[in-house]
Amino acid sequence: MKAPKSMTEFLKLGRKKIEILWQKKGQKNYPTLIFLHEGLGCIKMWKDFPWRIAQKTGCPFLVYSRFGYGNSDPCPLPWKINFMHKEALRILPDIIKETQIKDHVLIGHSDGGSIGIIYAGSPRSNGLKGLITIAAHVFCERITVDCIQQAKTNYDRHNLKQRLEKYHGINTDNAFWGWNDVWLNPNFINWNIEKYLNKIKVPMLAIQGKEDQYGTPRQVEAIKEQVTHIQTHLIDNCRHAAHLEQPERLLNITTQFIDQTILQNMRF
Repeated sequence: MKAPKSMTEFLKLGRKKIEILWQKKGQKNYPTLIFLHEGLGCIKMWKDFPWRIAQKTGCPFLVYSRFGYGNSDPCPLPWKINFMHKEALRILPDIIKETQIKDHVLIGHSDGGSIGIIYAGSPRSNGLKGLITIAAHVFCERITVDCIQQAKTNYDRHNLKQRLEKYHGINTDNAFWGWNDVWLNPNFINWNIEKYLNKIKVPMLAIQGKEDQYGTPRQVEAIKEQVTHIQTHLIDNCRHAAHLEQPERLLNITTQFIDQTILQNMRF
């Protein structure tokens, strides 16, 4: 089932509006699944994956496009190196407060996974019941920088800009250059969020494609070494976007984790 366009709405945060897709229906008292998209993502780029997980688990869900992405208000350029910290420690808690969501599970892809780690390891994570990351980064690798440099070439010289415009519209330049310029900042090679890992107290599932072009298995290994309640999966024949490349495999792994590790440990 694909999300109907009529379900997309806007949430006001101060003077700015953010695009959300909110499916409130679910089993009574089940946690809300909150989806955090990748560095060039938005609501639409999750495709029907949130709906499918919700159907299989009975959980309600919320997906949103961060400022500067999709149909949300722009985010002024240039972005600072700590843009993921700002998202995790200020904007995400504001969204949860404004929507009055209590118990929740984060599902983050790439930059969204990193945002989820920062949030989960912070004092702001009241109500968090679990964390699922897909191709998250906890430190910057040369392979990541090289791929992001290639993305810049593809945006300048090939058709990447045209491909992104159908998802981001007038936000396309904002989304691309905000993300690209930060990751290619010479100082970003020192970016590291490992200090949040040992502070994560909820069950965590870390997933990565074995052929991920944006990061090595060292990312998952670092997470596994430093998080107490952790499951990890490396998916065969999969690069950076498991929800697009191996959706059935990813769906099975994530729903099993939600059912057996999160829901069974909650009292309803």
